[in-house]
Amino acid sequence: MKAIQLTEQGPAEVLRLVDLPDPVPGPGQVVIRVAAAAVNFSDVMRRRGDVYPVPTTPPFVPGAEVAGTIAAVGEGVDLELGTRVFGMVGADASGGYAELALAYANGLIPVPAGLDLDVAAGIIVTGLAATVMLGDAAKLAPGETVFVPAAAGGLGSYAVQIAKLLGAGTVIAGASTAEKREIALKLGADHAVDYTKPGWTDEVRELTGGRGVDVALEMRGPASLAETLTILAPFARLVVYGSVSGSVEGFDPKSLEPLLYDPAPSQVLTGFNLGVWFEHRLPEVGASLERLVRWVAGGDVATPAVQALPLSEATQAHRLLETGATTGKLVLKP
Repeated sequence: MKAIQLTEQGPAEVLRLVDLPDPVPGPGQVVIRVAAAAVNFSDVMRRRGDVYPVPTTPPFVPGAEVAGTIAAVGEGVDLELGTRVFGMVGADASGGYAELALAYANGLIPVPAGLDLDVAAGIIVTGLAATVMLGDAAKLAPGETVFVPAAAGGLGSYAVQIAKLLGAGTVIAGASTAEKREIALKLGADHAVDYTKPGWTDEVRELTGGRGVDVALEMRGPASLAETLTILAPFARLVVYGSVSGSVEGFDPKSLEPLLYDPAPSQVLTGFNLGVWFEHRLPEVGASLERLVRWVAGGDVATPAVQALPLSEATQAHRLLETGATTGKLVLKP
């Protein structure tokens, strides 16, 4: 099969199109003929060698989630060949950037009728993460104010809509260009700010009457974390789900003094990892996934626009994602 493989970690150019043996399913496993593989920032982090909770040992095929059809089944699996599914892959060192991907059958979800496979490929890492962060980790309550960064991207697009479905009174979107801010407003955000310009935190506080937001998401890195801490209201919850900057260095511990000691306004700082939720709180994750799929299938959540590239252009896909040059969801198609 054709696959994208890295034999060393580094810049996007380490991604190479190669020929690899077809995967063979073991007990409880299936082989998926990949129709689309989602490109997530976690893939970029693992390729670069960033701090990441799961080891990435070359040679390695990136890609954590795909959509496609069942091509082969292992012992004990009761799924028909040709069944359309989506979900997490990488049951061995071979991920989803490939023509065929190995997965555990009990972690796959049938694709609802009418849902495009390209769209289904990007639901879990972005859509489910947004659902769990807002509903389970932050426990967003009706009427509360939410700040969503990168609001025109894959996860941000979901988060703006899901915050509204969970009853948020005001959603403030952060986006770096006028085009992206317009996308966020069309998705339901009440306000959109350029969170890359000086003074954006003052603008957010003005929009909240000086009080700050009740829930904020953060993923840019330590310097931005220090800024986001300043927009929190008393009893606010800040959920950190990554570091796009690629570094966890440079955080100023003094920025935590107001949070913890002076005046210690009962705020909560949470580091988020969807994999840990799957490992330790699977019932909650399952319930959130069911809710998300109902929202998507019922039209309550508009899935992000898909930008599809051929599998052979994985390097370009990573460049686009790293530079913030995309809106919606990137997928690779074998």
